[in-house]
Amino acid sequence: MNEPDLSIIPLEARSHQGTAAGVVTRLAASSIDGLAVGAVLIGSYAGYAAFLFVVDPRRFEFPDLALVLDVAVYLTVLVLYLAAAWSIGGRTFGDHVMGVRVVTLARGPLGPARALARAALCAVFPMGLLWCAVNPRRRSVQDLLLRTMVVYDWLPRRSGSGQRS
Repeated sequence: MNEPDLSIIPLEARSHQGTAAGVVTRLAASSIDGLAVGAVLIGSYAGYAAFLFVVDPRRFEFPDLALVLDVAVYLTVLVLYLAAAWSIGGRTFGDHVMGVRVVTLARGPLGPARALARAALCAVFPMGLLWCAVNPRRRSVQDLLLRTMVVYDWLPRRSGSGQRS
């Protein structure tokens, strides 16, 4: 890493650049992502309810919420969000806030298939993320199965040529 790349990283964080992220950082990033997806879905519900109100205000009733359907929609949106973010830039909004990136063991970007598989595993088995607290290399169950890792990375994402963009 050259000096111009390091200049954008705070002095205190430079020693952590590229090292594996711990459980607290990863839980914080995951919580931010979960809240963001929830906020989008609540906003969508409110928008749909407002549309129904505008169309027929006299007969308006809030749309019914079915728990099983709501959970299925939440998990589907979460998986799509995580997979898209990890395959495009290696990080979600929560990852960006916490300064981490999901990469392959070779430190490369995740492809769409691996990103989708990792997203599905994270949504269906979120407790697997806690394994990074006891794993000496700070890798979760999802990381072990898919040969990925989460590292501290405050730099802009890599372009296809391996250069920073």
